[in-house]
Amino acid sequence: MLLPPQVHLLVRDWLSGNNVVLLSRDGPVLVDSGYSAHARLTLALLERVLGGAPLARLVNTHGHSDHVGGNAAIKNAHRCPIAFPEAEADLVERWDTTALLYDYADQYAPRFGVDERLRAGTTHVWGDLQWHMLAAPGHDMGALVFYNPEHRILVSGDALWQNGYGFVMPQCMAPEALPATRATLDMIAALDVRIVIPGHGDAFTDVNAALDRAYHRTEAYAADDTRMARYALKALLAFTLLARRSMKISELPAYVERIGVYRDINAAVLRMAPEALAQMLVDELRRAAAIRVESGNVLSA
Repeated sequence: MLLPPQVHLLVRDWLSGNNVVLLSRDGPVLVDSGYSAHARLTLALLERVLGGAPLARLVNTHGHSDHVGGNAAIKNAHRCPIAFPEAEADLVERWDTTALLYDYADQYAPRFGVDERLRAGTTHVWGDLQWHMLAAPGHDMGALVFYNPEHRILVSGDALWQNGYGFVMPQCMAPEALPATRATLDMIAALDVRIVIPGHGDAFTDVNAALDRAYHRTEAYAADDTRMARYALKALLAFTLLARRSMKISELPAYVERIGVYRDINAAVLRMAPEALAQMLVDELRRAAAIRVESGNVLSA
C-alpha cells in the first residue's frame, strides 16, 4: 500500500490544487481546499471521505488561490479552525491581494482568517501521524511542506511536482526566489522520501527523477530570466483560462496591459508591446497543447 489507510488523496486538476484528507481519532484534517469556483465540488468530494463527520482542522501549504479558494466555504460548513503558514499569515490577516497574487494576477479567493499559525521546524499530529513542518520558499516564499518520516511521505504543495514545480518570479523582480527554490529542492533531496503527494497531479515515488527534472529547470531559469518570465506568464494565463474557459483574442492585449503581474513582468523583463506579448503567449501555449483557438477565442485545452 503506497499510502497508509488514513491518508486519502483527492487528485484535482490545474485549477484546484489536490486535497489530502487525514482521518484520525481526534477528527479529520484537510490539507488545502482548491479554487473558489470549485468550492461546492470540494465540499462534495470531502463528504464522500468524511461520511458526515465534521472536519477538525483545515491546513494550507501556502496561500495561492488554487490552494485556499475553498477555505471560506469549508470554514462555514464545518466550523473548523484554519491553520496557515506563519511566514505569510500576516498577508492574509491584512488581505494583501497583491502579495498573495489574487487580484494582482486576476485570481480570486473569498476572504478567510487564520486561526492557527504553522511554524517551520515544528511537528503536528494529523491523521494519527507526525508531520514535520518544513519551510519551502521559492514558488511561494512563505510555503511549507509536510513530511512524515514514519511512512516517508512528503506533502509537497507546489514545491515539487513530478515534472517541475510552481512558477517562480523572474530574478530581476524577486532575486531571492530562484536561490530559495534551489535550496528547497536541496532540502527535499536530503529527506528520505518514499512517496510525494504534490499540489497537482498524482502521487509519485520516482522522487530522484522528479528532483533531477526540477534541478534542470532551475538551472535553465538561472541562465535565462526571459525563460522564467515567459513560463510564469504562460502558467498564469493557462490558469485564468481554466477559470474563465475562454477569452477573446482581441481582448488579450488590453488584458496583459491591465493586469498587474503581466504588466510588471513584461516591463521588467520582456519589454514587448502588449499585442506582441499577447500573441507570444497564445502561440506558445498553443504549441504546448495547453490551449486551443476557435473563432477568435482562446480556450483551455
